Order: sequence, then C-alpha cells, then structure tokens
Amino acid sequence: MVKLPHPLTDQLAELIARRLRLIGDATRIRLLDLLSDGEKSVNALASEMGASQQNVSKHLAALADAGIVTRRRAGNFVYYELPDSHVLDLCEQVCNALLSQAAALTATVSDHGKPSRKPARR
Repeated sequence: MVKLPHPLTDQLAELIARRLRLIGDATRIRLLDLLSDGEKSVNALASEMGASQQNVSKHLAALADAGIVTRRRAGNFVYYELPDSHVLDLCEQVCNALLSQAAALTATVSDHGKPSRKPARR
C-alpha cells in the first residue's frame, strides 16, 4: 500500500476526487457489489438490479474506462468483472465508519434520555 504524500499535490487531490466521484453513485456501488460474486453479463446485472440494460451498460462503461472493472466480449454479450478487491475494501471501510458513527450517535441519544445522576445533597 502506498502512503499518501502530505500535503497532497493539486494534481493528486484531483485524481483522488475524480475516482471517488466515479464510484460515489448508488447504482455503481450496487453493480460493484454484484460483481464481487464474479464475472457477470450486462443482461444478468440488469436483471438482478431491476434496471434497464442501457442504464447498466452506461455505468459499467464508466467504471471500465477508469479501470475499476474489466470487460470482455463474447459474441453479442459483454461480461464484466472486478480485477481486484480494492474498491470493495474502500466500500467496507466506509461501512465500518458508518457503523462506528451510528453506534456513537445511538449511545449519545440513549444517554440523553436518562436522568442525570447528581450526588444527593446532605
């Protein structure tokens, strides 16, 4: 794993932001999740998502152009897969951060509703 330089250069910050914007779409996150099971055709992905083939193809093309997924053509079908798990690892990190924040918020809300325990005066 590469350690990010500090401070980030403008160029590197823009590259990172571009990548995050690309995957920062719920449809694309769902596609990546479905591809975690292995290679699938556009038709299969569209069917599993309940989306149009055209819409799914558009999102997959953007992910493929960025190198996040790979594609291969077999006759009239196009198949996509994840070349590695890096993007799924990032999604998992985000989910873990959300769980931690939710737990902290739940604890705060729970503590707020409890009566304060001030020592009794004598």
